[in-house]
Amino acid sequence: MSETITTPATPSGVAPLLEIKNLQVGFRNQRGIVPAVNGVDITLMPGQTLAIVGESGSGKSTTAHAIINLLPGSGIITGGEVLFEGRDITKLNPKELEEIRGKRIGFVPQDPMANLNPVWSIGFQVEEAIRANGIATNKKEVKRRAIEVLQQAGLGDADRRLRQFPHQFSGGMRQRVLIGMGLAANPKLLIADEPTSALDVTVQRVILDHLATLTRDLGTAVLFITHDLGLAAERAEQLVVMYKGKIVESGPSRELLENPLHPYTQRLVAAAPSLASRRIRSASRSLADLDYVAPAAAEGVDLLEAVEVRAEAHAAATDVAPAIVVENLTKVFKIRGQKLAAREFKAVDDVSFSIARGTTMALVGESGSGKSTVAKLLLKLEEPTSGSIIVDGTDIAGLRGRDVLSFRRKTQPVFQDPYGSLDPLRNIGATIAEPLHVHKVGTKAERRARVLELLDQVALPQSLASRYPNELSGGQRQRVAIARALALKPEIVVLDEAVSALDVLVQAQVLKLLADLQSELGLTYLFITHDLAVVRVIADNVCVMQNGRIVEAASVDEVFDNPREQYTRDLLAAIPGANLTLGV
Repeated sequence: MSETITTPATPSGVAPLLEIKNLQVGFRNQRGIVPAVNGVDITLMPGQTLAIVGESGSGKSTTAHAIINLLPGSGIITGGEVLFEGRDITKLNPKELEEIRGKRIGFVPQDPMANLNPVWSIGFQVEEAIRANGIATNKKEVKRRAIEVLQQAGLGDADRRLRQFPHQFSGGMRQRVLIGMGLAANPKLLIADEPTSALDVTVQRVILDHLATLTRDLGTAVLFITHDLGLAAERAEQLVVMYKGKIVESGPSRELLENPLHPYTQRLVAAAPSLASRRIRSASRSLADLDYVAPAAAEGVDLLEAVEVRAEAHAAATDVAPAIVVENLTKVFKIRGQKLAAREFKAVDDVSFSIARGTTMALVGESGSGKSTVAKLLLKLEEPTSGSIIVDGTDIAGLRGRDVLSFRRKTQPVFQDPYGSLDPLRNIGATIAEPLHVHKVGTKAERRARVLELLDQVALPQSLASRYPNELSGGQRQRVAIARALALKPEIVVLDEAVSALDVLVQAQVLKLLADLQSELGLTYLFITHDLAVVRVIADNVCVMQNGRIVEAASVDEVFDNPREQYTRDLLAAIPGANLTLGV
């Protein structure tokens, strides 16, 4: 059955800025060339914003990289044309391409840690990009422009931040640096590959508003690669849906998402979380509820009342012995190179909360609010300045030697940056099996079987066990990180932006997997995220952080339906597409 593709309308008399015609891209291996993009056609007009959406591995990022001929590794354009301002970029030599990249076409890559040099200061890297693009040459002017572009990207204290290094920035801050560098030369076209996936919603709005201003005032066109359907609907005029290297549907964003025609687009829309979503019910938990409710109904008890009684009993049971109790937690960092009065930075300020066993608590807030620092303290990767963290009745500050190893076996992390947390020299099978080796769990055959089981659980093909991180998409790498965290069947999992790099279909699968595992194994989750729509479907309770402090804490329904603090209301209001009605 053939599909009818709707193409964006081209205004008469206006030449397209970018035309992609029958683009074909493949990756060489020992057996030949494996196709990744097959016959893509896209037209982008000056000042227009177009978003490409699709699941991880659909070819959307490969298409974006092919436009400026920055395909990774063995990637090669095998056919078609990429016309930018009428010139076929695929036929330009390296020197001609350098005149276009950065100056005429800006690029914001997906993975901030992999694209910033860890041994160079942020200021040096931004200034280097400014010089390379010919924006400024005078040392003083270069620094002034570097501060300006970082401020435009949402870093208010840019002057101080120039002297810091990538590891001293949160994931969101690193992403803002890349956005600033991509916009530095005021390009005619900005290719943004998941430009806001690491950003909280309020900073995301600042960045997207700035991009909208460029589009309006300078005629800058924007090509978004994103898995956020709300962002695509709110910020892009046109939408292209890719699946297995092909375009399956395209057209005006809102119209397409409100009335998707292709079955794949319908699946994407159905899987997207929203503020109207409710807590995921795992299959095992639902069956357990039925086991309780059915006998009660036979005795004439109201079904709704029976479910509520069971829920109250479950809550009471979990309240008896919290898995985690955090009291008056404070963490102060020293910032080197600053004047004496400004050398201390309080990242976490008198934070207290508890997490009942078998439940999920979400920690939300802007980038730099202290969320990830709390996670590192809980994982004993940082030591608190003051306060206590009690896990299963034990203050982890006093743990030493074997006790620390035992603690880490039952408390596992999933970090925000999947590429930075995976060893590029280890294949995927070895990476997932690493915790089993460290803790001497199982035989070689048993470890191999466990690796294959985990790959199935996180919706990855078992054939990936022999591949390496650089061969995987961002979403696939994140799923590997989740599989590794689950290898030891821990009691507590700390998830730091664990689904931020995933497309909506895989995100829905992973969230459902987490809910099922929690129900089956009694897992306790600390779920750190800037995506409030995801919080709605995964968490029982939520704490909102601002400037290192918790400003609001309650059940998810209470915080979402009746937020007390203006800061919380601002976070909810800033969610892209919050008021969009998606259809299937």
